[in-house]
Amino acid sequence: MQKKIKGLTDKTRRGFIKGAGVTAAGFMIVPRHVLGGPGFVAPSDTLRIAGIGAGGKGTSDMTGFAASPFAKIVAMADVDDREAVQSRENFPDATYYTDFREMLDKEADNIDAVSVSTPDHTHAVAAYAAMQRGKHVYVQKPLTHDIYEARVLTEAANKYKVVTQMGNQGASGDGVRKMKEMYDAGMIGTVDRVVCWTNRAIWPQALQKPATGMPVPSELNWDLWLGTAPYRDYHKSYLPFDWRGWADYGTGALGDMACHIMDPFFRILPVKYPSAVECSMSGSYIGNFKELDFSDSFPSASKIHFTYPQTNGPGDIKMTWLDGGIMPERPEGLGPDEAMGNWDGGIIFYGTKGTMMADCYGANPRLIPTRRMEQDPMPTETEGRVPEGHYVQWVNACKEGYGKGYTSSPFDYAGPFTESILLGNLAMKAYFIKNPEITDDNFWRGSDRYIGRKQLLWDPINMKVTNLPEADQWVKRTYRGDWSMG
Repeated sequence: MQKKIKGLTDKTRRGFIKGAGVTAAGFMIVPRHVLGGPGFVAPSDTLRIAGIGAGGKGTSDMTGFAASPFAKIVAMADVDDREAVQSRENFPDATYYTDFREMLDKEADNIDAVSVSTPDHTHAVAAYAAMQRGKHVYVQKPLTHDIYEARVLTEAANKYKVVTQMGNQGASGDGVRKMKEMYDAGMIGTVDRVVCWTNRAIWPQALQKPATGMPVPSELNWDLWLGTAPYRDYHKSYLPFDWRGWADYGTGALGDMACHIMDPFFRILPVKYPSAVECSMSGSYIGNFKELDFSDSFPSASKIHFTYPQTNGPGDIKMTWLDGGIMPERPEGLGPDEAMGNWDGGIIFYGTKGTMMADCYGANPRLIPTRRMEQDPMPTETEGRVPEGHYVQWVNACKEGYGKGYTSSPFDYAGPFTESILLGNLAMKAYFIKNPEITDDNFWRGSDRYIGRKQLLWDPINMKVTNLPEADQWVKRTYRGDWSMG
C-alpha cells in the first residue's frame, strides 16, 4: 500500500533535492548543472514513460507528465494513426506502436511507467499487462469498465508493488482538501445525505446499434480498437469520442463524471462500498409495447440512489446521483440567483449543522448560506496540498518508489471507489431484466414486467447482488478471443 503522509509536497521535494547533487569521495558536493549544464537531468534520474492511447485524453496526459523535468515520453501506442498525430509531433523521439502489447514487450527494458488513456473497455487489460512487468501505472478514470476488473487492479497494485494513480485530477486539488478541513472542524455537523449531479451526457446516448456497418478507415486498426469487446462492424458513431455512450466500450455519464464529482464524498466522510442501489432513467422507446431498451447504449438521463454504511459509526449515508441535466432541489439558504455547482455539475453535503457545496472536481467549496464563508472563522490548513498537480505528483511518487511516494488517487482508494460507481451502471442494466411470467401475450401497460426494477442489495466482499442473482452477469464481462488479464 502506498504510504499517505500529510507533508507530501515537502517529502517529494526532499527526494529530488537528494538527487540534485552528488558526493565525490566524501570531499565535496557537485551540483548537477556543473556535470551536465543548466537544467541537465541525468538519465538515471529520468522516469521513462510509455503512453497507451496517444490521441484524445492521451495527448493531454502525456503533456501533463512531460511538465516534470524528471519525465520523458519514450514510447506510445495507438490503434488510430489519425488521433496520434499531435502526440507524435509533441514527442518525436518516442517510438510509436499500434499494439500496446507489442510495445510493452519490445520496450520492456526501456520504460519505467505506463499511462493508460484508452476507451474504458481497454483500461484493465492494458494496466494489468503493465503492472505484471513491474511498471508503475497511471490510468484514466473510471479505473475500469467492470466491477471485477477494478478489484483485480487493486490487488495487482499491491502484488506487483507499483505506484498507481487514477486520472481524477480533482483528487489533487485544493478544493477537496478545504472541504475536508471544514467538515473535520464540525462546520456542518454529521452528514447523512449527499447529492451529486452532472450535465453529462454531452455525447449521444439512448441509442440502438447501427443496422449496417461502414468501411474501416485505413488509419484505424478496428480489431485492436475493439479489443476485449464483442465484435461488431465499424461505424463512425463509435469513435473517436462517442464511445462513452455505448455500453460495450464506455461507462456513460456516471463513469465519465462520478470520479470527479463524487470524490469529495468518498474522501471526506469516508465511505467504501454501498450496501444497496436503485435507479430510474429516461430514453428512447421502441417496439410494439414501447419498451425502454438500453442494451447497447446508456440512457439519456438517470437518477441513482446509493446506500452506504458509515465506516466510522452506525447508520447509513444516502447518496443520490443525477445526470442528463437533471438538477437537485436548491438547498435552503442558497439565494435564487446563486450558482448551483458549475456547468459540469456539483456536490452538496447535508449535515445536522449546515450545508456544504462544491463544483465539479471539488472546486470552489462553500458553506450555505454562502455568507458563512466570510462570517465564520475558517479552520487551520491541515491537509497537505499538491502544488505540483496530479500528473507531476505521480511522476514524483514513481521516482520515490512503491511504499514511499504518495499519490492522491492510488488504486487502493480508486479501486473501491470505481467499484462503487460502476454498481450504478449495473443497476441500470439490471433494471431491464424481464419477469418470465409476463409475456407479450399477457403484457399490459401497468404490468410489472421488469423484475430488476427494485432496490438491489449488494455484497461487496463477494461482488454479488444478493436479491437478484441474474444481475451478477454484469459484474464481470467475458472478453473476446484471447484477450485476458493474466
